[in-house]
Amino acid sequence: MEGFDFSFLNLRFLDLLDIVLVALIIYYIYNLIRGTIALNILLGLVIIYAAYILVKQAQMRLLTELLGAFVSVGFIALIVVFQQEIRRFLLLIGRNASLQKNKAWWSFLFGRKEVVKNNSIRIKPIIDACKSLQKSRTGALIVFAKYFDEQFYQNSGEIIEAKVSRRLLESIFQKTSPLHDGAVIISENRIKCASSILPLTENDKLPPQFGLRHRAGIGITEMSDAVAIVVSEETGEISYAKQGRVRMNLSFSELEKLLNKDY
Repeated sequence: MEGFDFSFLNLRFLDLLDIVLVALIIYYIYNLIRGTIALNILLGLVIIYAAYILVKQAQMRLLTELLGAFVSVGFIALIVVFQQEIRRFLLLIGRNASLQKNKAWWSFLFGRKEVVKNNSIRIKPIIDACKSLQKSRTGALIVFAKYFDEQFYQNSGEIIEAKVSRRLLESIFQKTSPLHDGAVIISENRIKCASSILPLTENDKLPPQFGLRHRAGIGITEMSDAVAIVVSEETGEISYAKQGRVRMNLSFSELEKLLNKDY
């Protein structure tokens, strides 16, 4: 059509690939921080930048200078504010690449059935322990960390470094045990530490019956790629937290499916 220039739509294949990759990165980052306070901070920074563009176009000099000073150090501010998220993002990329590589070789050498069988063997003592804890109404918090950050977890917990077993988990969470408060951290198919104090979620929309154990389980999944099992001391109900979201009143078959997928 005359009067309209559509030359900017002349996209190359690499341009389309570029757009798709950027979209994937944005989606991946969003999944990493959704449900956390970091998302609200990012939205605040976007609003400030949008306001800067508007006042600059409107030639409002004082506001332009004020917001411009903030925008000029925006990249440094992002690093300072999101240092934990950036660190976690980079660790997650490297860790997942390594895990997928190992899974691919394992599947190639031994087949998918062998992988599933091996995972079921790893999960069984955890399921059995949860059954026992539920029956005795013993509260528990078990965290599965894909990447074990020693400084983060061990600063507030006791180092265990032991094979995962039903009896060990039951012993840790017994009310007379000095380690029953806090969380057990499992990584690389080993109990790394116990009695770890975790950050609590700031989500104010959780059910009122959720106590510190549930809030700690949700909190750790908001700020890391870990997942958490929570056994309620009052009801024996099994809950499963992932990415700041929680599934309540799970059956053991549902719990096994979730662990098979995430653990």
